[in-house]
Amino acid sequence: MKINVSGHHVEITEGIKQSIESKFAKISKHYPSIMTLDSTITVEPHQQKLEVTTLYEGEKVTVNASDKKLYAAIAKVAKKLERALAHRKGVLSAKFHSKFVVPQTDMYQAAP
Repeated sequence: MKINVSGHHVEITEGIKQSIESKFAKISKHYPSIMTLDSTITVEPHQQKLEVTTLYEGEKVTVNASDKKLYAAIAKVAKKLERALAHRKGVLSAKFHSKFVVPQTDMYQAAP
């Protein structure tokens, strides 16, 4: 999985890249069909924001998290992304396993 990290008002260091890669390593094992992960770090006064976007089974999945500390925001967004992907996977499997319903007609009812 390729992880694209970009920053807005922040310089992306090796430590930040390694932290993001280690947090999303589990997700890449659970969802091998994900090819790229785009993350944007935004720094505002007293707030670190992280937005992660990916494409999973034809749908765009985006999650956001913010915290006073950047590494806490990274952990939050990793949890949120895992939940969002699990939800999307459940929606897909529910559609796949939906049962065919036979329409009811009056043809089989007995005449009075």
